[in-house]
Amino acid sequence: MNLPATGRRVLVSGASRGLGRAVAQAFATNGDRVAVHYGSREDEARATLDSLAGTGHVLVGGDLSDAAGAASIAGRAADGLGGIDVLVNNAAVNLPHPLATTEYKQWAALWQQHVSVNLLATANLCHLAARRMIDAGTGGRIVNIGSRGAFRGEPDHPAYGATKAAVHALGQSLAVSLAPYGIGVASVAPGFFDTERVAHRLSGTEGEAIRAQSPFGRVASAEEIAAAVLWLASPSAEWASGAVLDLNGASHLRT
Repeated sequence: MNLPATGRRVLVSGASRGLGRAVAQAFATNGDRVAVHYGSREDEARATLDSLAGTGHVLVGGDLSDAAGAASIAGRAADGLGGIDVLVNNAAVNLPHPLATTEYKQWAALWQQHVSVNLLATANLCHLAARRMIDAGTGGRIVNIGSRGAFRGEPDHPAYGATKAAVHALGQSLAVSLAPYGIGVASVAPGFFDTERVAHRLSGTEGEAIRAQSPFGRVASAEEIAAAVLWLASPSAEWASGAVLDLNGASHLRT
């Protein structure tokens, strides 16, 4: 089972902006063809598509929180690219819901939303992509975007931390079951990184406190995280299958 180093067919979920955009750009610059998925931000996703080096990229919209929607997204991505060699599960929601100040009805709804998008959509796309890789017989790679919060806790975002911990566990289970088919599965666990979504938090005193979490005195760039994702999806990273790679600038050290 030979996975090429370039020219691969890559599906990136949640690629309209932020880390998803950086990941799509990294693969395209590497010479791969990318299916750019978006949920609702079509204009931003088209901007991502237009920014990609090379040709043959496709745009795929749809709701991943619905199982049928996930199947449609994977199918259209595979049709547009001629198959799927690499899946990057980046789509996620992260909405605040501290227990002490969140009403129960809202709490329950937000937990359901986090589980549907962060965990179930990831699991469904893994199945849909991996079965295509198995049928093709050429192996493949799956890289899941987890979080430092799975290990150190997320007091104001507990469903986010819990679902990202589940994503890590899912990846390790699939790494074992899919290895006989030449499919490597790994996760990254980023700490705080700079995107337009969190730019407002990096200004003022809160930004100073966030940067101080790392002894480097800064946060990561989305491009730094994307570079790690690109390596984990490479042919040389097969032995990293099952890994959860910490990318937090020594802001949280786990034993």
